[in-house]
Amino acid sequence: MGPASAGLARSTTKNANFVFIDEAAISVKGGDGGDGIVAWRREKYVPKGGPAGGDGGHGGSVLLVADPNVNTLVEFRYKRNFAAQRGEHGGTSNKSGRSAPDLLIPVPVGTLVTRDGSPFADLGEPGKRALVAKGGRGGLGNQHFATARRQAPRYAEKGEPGEEHELALELRLLADAGIVGVPNAGKSTLLSVISAAKPKIADYPFTTLEPQLGVVRLDEESSFLAVDVPGLIAGAHLGAGLGLQFLRHVQRTRVLIHLIDGMDTPEQARAERATIEAELGAAGLLEKPRILVISKLDLPQARETFAALREEIPGLTAISAATGEGVRELLYAAWRVIQETPAPNFAFEEAPRIDLTPSEPFHVERDGPVFVVSGARVERLASMTDFENDDALGRFERALDKLGVERRLRELGIAAGDTVRIGDVEFEYS
Repeated sequence: MGPASAGLARSTTKNANFVFIDEAAISVKGGDGGDGIVAWRREKYVPKGGPAGGDGGHGGSVLLVADPNVNTLVEFRYKRNFAAQRGEHGGTSNKSGRSAPDLLIPVPVGTLVTRDGSPFADLGEPGKRALVAKGGRGGLGNQHFATARRQAPRYAEKGEPGEEHELALELRLLADAGIVGVPNAGKSTLLSVISAAKPKIADYPFTTLEPQLGVVRLDEESSFLAVDVPGLIAGAHLGAGLGLQFLRHVQRTRVLIHLIDGMDTPEQARAERATIEAELGAAGLLEKPRILVISKLDLPQARETFAALREEIPGLTAISAATGEGVRELLYAAWRVIQETPAPNFAFEEAPRIDLTPSEPFHVERDGPVFVVSGARVERLASMTDFENDDALGRFERALDKLGVERRLRELGIAAGDTVRIGDVEFEYS
């Protein structure tokens, strides 16, 4: 909880001088692993010293980090592609290449991450990290392929490609209390009175064009964070007015302070309440604890409306931000609800892992004239094979035969000259 989490990012609301941003889309790529190399011992008095090719270093991974010192996603408007460094290639004398450092991307606390279209992580705590693109393993040098029968292997592995993913970032403000209501209900005025926030205040609709956050201090030990959500109107959850992109910013709150404009007649107040409840319900927020409040109690109309509705609406209270009447009682009521209500949980379940059993580590299907072989193991093997090296190609073919790929291709009727595709690699079958 803290004002540092008040990051704003990309959205669709625009006017002549304003663009509100609370979403971003970026691409991330882990670094490729460095290549292993083919090398030989070259030492005096050591004839036929044997293979001495070093391994490649591991590629860097890409991680998102919830940083309380970052309060906006606006930087992602200008840079959308992020790639970690690749590992260094292996060296002679069995020297391994240097592994690349991980790429850390700071994002505001409260960022939800969707990877390749599926919910992936909730960075709702300072310092929390999410590994979004893993770096590739470094390739093995030819020292690893020496056997009693093959004492001078002339091939090495290429580095494994790093993962590539598309991310959608969505910022949801971290606030304990959300102040909601129709335009000009007095939300910004209330926030300016109970906190040090300085929202723009005027007597025309949609004065507030972006959520405003403020720290409310009850005493030296008790405080909470409140957010003033721009005015909601009918159809806000469908994009009307400014409500669509801002409703998400009260999803993390524990209590909603629903202000009803004290300038309304009782009939207008009933209609206003129904409108806001309909929008909250459509956004899945109606189950949140709410405190209904008549604003502007210093005005005669507000007192009349409050008197007419207080018996009809259980728990209805009234305040005057101008005189302070009822404000402290409202804050302590909100504080009690906050203390009793657990924080919403946006934790995502870990994505299920693909279990490739030894009996079926691959899948083969025919796509017209092309035979497509898929499977994590065979695709990784293909990506790390140097097809320009005859010895490496021979090792690759032996591995496919050992895995049963050759047998399966023959069962599907493959013939010499047909094309086989494994991952990003295509080659002619012979």
